Amino acid sequence: MSKSKRPAAGKTSKAPSLGPDDHQVDDALIDKLANLAVELATEDEESPELPAKQRDLHRIITKSLRQQQDDVLYEALERARDQEAEAYPYLREKIEEAAEIVFFSRNERSYEVNAFVIPMFVRTVGGLDAEQNFRDADAFAELTASIKEAQLESPEAKVVLVSYAYHLDEIDAITYSHLEAMVRDAFAAMTDKKITATPAIDRSMSSWPANRFGADDTAVELRFLLGFTLKSADDPFYTIPQDEAAMDAYFAVRAQRFQAWSEKVGPLLRRCLVAEGREFDVHFLYQDLFHGGKERGIAEYFTLQMMSELDHGLQQSGVSAQHTHAVMGPVHTEGEVSLRVNIYNGETVAATADKPLDAGSDLQAELDDACDALLTMGVKSVALAEEFDADGNAVNVQPYA
Repeated sequence: MSKSKRPAAGKTSKAPSLGPDDHQVDDALIDKLANLAVELATEDEESPELPAKQRDLHRIITKSLRQQQDDVLYEALERARDQEAEAYPYLREKIEEAAEIVFFSRNERSYEVNAFVIPMFVRTVGGLDAEQNFRDADAFAELTASIKEAQLESPEAKVVLVSYAYHLDEIDAITYSHLEAMVRDAFAAMTDKKITATPAIDRSMSSWPANRFGADDTAVELRFLLGFTLKSADDPFYTIPQDEAAMDAYFAVRAQRFQAWSEKVGPLLRRCLVAEGREFDVHFLYQDLFHGGKERGIAEYFTLQMMSELDHGLQQSGVSAQHTHAVMGPVHTEGEVSLRVNIYNGETVAATADKPLDAGSDLQAELDDACDALLTMGVKSVALAEEFDADGNAVNVQPYA
């Protein structure tokens, strides 16, 4: 599966803090990894030292993953961010790729196994019931086969789905090393003739939170399909063109295939998730590698949550969106950054909501998405504040282009 060109921004799970016995050794390794990331993020591409440093970085990352040293990876990310703004996204991308894409050799052939997710918003009356979670084996088998039938993956690849609809909390709890171990589980299961245990995959499925919806409530819930693809490392199906126009066409065709798939498999997913006769609707976001898909789902979830809060605020104020204007901008609270949106009726705040932002968030993309959502609500105009100060006042407000 191909990686999307610009995944949405989300949050990153946190690993446990360093233990006292390992602190000295790990601290040196953390510093080395962070320093390499800083150097590589700012390195001249023509530098003769570049390949060696890249190999060192990859070696430390992969070794940390295999030894389940998540503390090293997460702490290195924090230190890299403190030293150089460009180092954080650079290191994060390298760690994510190493965790979700693992290479194997067998019988003198090279293989690649990818972990992917498909975020989806499921609408039901009364909410999803854990007792109905993938009980129809025939529907699940058809759903798995549909991935290749729709040409979302290569005809030569092997694809497996986990028969489970992951809750956001479960997906977000999967650390880098846990994901890498899950990929290794999947490779063993897809290549060994005997039945193979998958402890890391099994451990990723905890339980859904308690259903907070009433029997007659319309519930919209974020869930994730999780799957793995085993493919030849040189499969031409996954070759992305280098030319920009050809690259755009490649992703456009893939998006069309995904759209066609999403329109076809709704009935199958209904059989997997709800009892016959229950109201059901599903909106799929996009199939992407694990971290890109996770972040896309999280970003959409918080956008919908923000819009719901704003709509509720307008209802409470008794104001129609058509008579309001909005101001949006970043707000800093105890080291965390959020995107705040205030909707004004004249000079009075009629509704307000904050959307959490990750350290690696693309602020411009977040602003564009929020602006589109506000205009869809019917807000007359949108302006941008440089920030909101400690008293909640918008600073240096300008019309949003």
